[in-house]
Amino acid sequence: MTVLNQSVLVLNRSYLPVHVTSARRAFSLLYQGIARAVNEEYQTFDFDEWSQAAKALDDAEFVGTVRGPIRIPRVIVLLAFDRLPKRHVRFSRINIMTRDRFQCQYCSRKPQRAELNLDHVVPRALGGRTTWENVVTSCVDCNRRKGGRTPVQAGVALVRKPARPRWTPLSHLMLSTVRHEEWRPFLNVVDASYWNTELSE
Repeated sequence: MTVLNQSVLVLNRSYLPVHVTSARRAFSLLYQGIARAVNEEYQTFDFDEWSQAAKALDDAEFVGTVRGPIRIPRVIVLLAFDRLPKRHVRFSRINIMTRDRFQCQYCSRKPQRAELNLDHVVPRALGGRTTWENVVTSCVDCNRRKGGRTPVQAGVALVRKPARPRWTPLSHLMLSTVRHEEWRPFLNVVDASYWNTELSE
């Protein structure tokens, strides 16, 4: 994983977690003045301030620029966003992989993300639809082995039956592992029932 692809926790202006983004996107939001970086003491910094303040820390990860190294922020806060995340889960590649725990649903292996792809349980050529209930994460080898057949035809079995998730990827992240120590104060205040409650429109 490159430094710019590392995960950054995004807070709304009430300091509630709403999203996880890449360091590349976080830098873009900082530079545009849409967000501020948050340090370990809960101080906030705009892009220029962050560029200067971050140089003092030797043990952090940096990205090199023509103006010198800039520390990767672990947490950013949006200046004008105060909504909460909706419970609706978008049907997307990352959400399918998160639901399936980045694990091949045929052989149970957990290869690197680049070696995972999506497979239609019932192939489209046989009338299978692109839905939560028919798309699973699979490794390249299993996908190739299964081909354009159903699991029964290919002689393979699913690790678990695919279904529409009832959580958002962010709540799954909060209920599993904290990726960075700097996230912990913002995630500890949130319990599972809060993130699993249906929000009205």
